[in-house]
Amino acid sequence: MENKNYIRSFYDLDVYRNTYKASIEVLTRIVIKLPKQEQFDLVNQLRRSAKAVPRLIAEGYSKRHQKKGFQSLLEDAMQESNETIVSLSHVKDIYRIEIDLCNELIDIYDKSSRQLYKLSIAWSNFKFQRLTKTINETDT
Repeated sequence: MENKNYIRSFYDLDVYRNTYKASIEVLTRIVIKLPKQEQFDLVNQLRRSAKAVPRLIAEGYSKRHQKKGFQSLLEDAMQESNETIVSLSHVKDIYRIEIDLCNELIDIYDKSSRQLYKLSIAWSNFKFQRLTKTINETDT
């Protein structure tokens, strides 16, 4: 018997789980080590973008039946993920904080950006196939 991984919730999406865990690492291990002069710039930006990625995935999942809404939120999540990559690159290259951890997190966010793109394409194709199948069934 075939073992299928059903997606019943945004919790079932690997990209959500990975970005949520990464955001916790950013908030608890990176942000707290940044200098005070970055409090209103890099700290706020990194906090906001790291938290935004899993939030947008969760919100997008709730709108998965609205193609435009879902696509828009996945694009926003990709943008925030890429923004987090740039901020983490600044942290490691300018302040030399947790370089190995920053590199791991950058890899996670980079992979997540690609997963989000593939998810948006796959979901669009899936919905189109389902719609086409439903239309063809009603024609016969």
